[in-house]
Amino acid sequence: MTINVALAGAGAFGIKHLDAMSKIDDVRVVSVVGRTLEPTQEVAAKYGIGHVTTDLAESLALDEVDAVVLATPTQMHAAQSIACLDAGKHVEVEIPLCDNLADGRRVVEAQQRTGLVAMCGHTRRFNPSHQWVNRRVQANEFAIQQMDVQTYFFRRTNTNALGNARSWTDHLLWHHAAHTVDLFAYQVGSPIVDAHAMQGPIHPELGIAMDMSIQLRAASGAICTLSLSFNNDGPFGTFFRYIGDTGTYIARYDDLVDGREEPIDVSDVDVSTNGIELQDREFFSAIREGREPNSSVNDVLPCYEILDRLERQLAK
Repeated sequence: MTINVALAGAGAFGIKHLDAMSKIDDVRVVSVVGRTLEPTQEVAAKYGIGHVTTDLAESLALDEVDAVVLATPTQMHAAQSIACLDAGKHVEVEIPLCDNLADGRRVVEAQQRTGLVAMCGHTRRFNPSHQWVNRRVQANEFAIQQMDVQTYFFRRTNTNALGNARSWTDHLLWHHAAHTVDLFAYQVGSPIVDAHAMQGPIHPELGIAMDMSIQLRAASGAICTLSLSFNNDGPFGTFFRYIGDTGTYIARYDDLVDGREEPIDVSDVDVSTNGIELQDREFFSAIREGREPNSSVNDVLPCYEILDRLERQLAK
């Protein structure tokens, strides 16, 4: 069956999802929602999408829409996810699920009430590099002792991944740390039992901390150290070093090297080497198979419980 999709958010990550969905059989984007009409129409024309709107409710009212992919600002994620579920649409919302724990719990409640597929885009679970490590862990060939993670950007102004002005403010804790907090527990297969955070000065205009340090410990004893910065003038992105009992591996998005920077071939890990595409494939497979997806909203909620703990620490 063909799954008809509405994409909400035609910015940098919305484009990534459009490119990814174009590679998936029997998936058709029939509606696109944007903040302003003209640039959204340009995106729709480029991808051959017939319906364009600035109002998500208009897309949700379309009977032909089966599912929605949300690549909208963080502050909208929870409310829009619930709106999609209440409208009878499956939903995949980009990370983070929410920017406060209460909203995250409301999304989980909406999914349980409707029984629809609701998934959060915790892309690191799907990157071939991290999948490769996970398979070694599952096969008892590698035990993670420590993850050392750097999440670095140079964003002293409110711009997105394309360098364009944002209508909202990004957040190191609820957005970028969510990737690592979730991935750490997922990769070691053990819940986080200790979590500590420190942050640097609050930016006078953006109102957020530009630098942050987080330490985690899992019940298994494995530890994670995460450094985050919007002040780093250099290569941007998130870089994961896995230190274990039988090796060291460094993951940079979909690429993987060992501790001596020797490349590791991950091309045969999955049907694609694009983490966003693999994430989207899981969403549509779960819809077709009537099952809970990897990184369902229920599955990732413990990550947001940890973020809530950290936020309360930082507020003291």
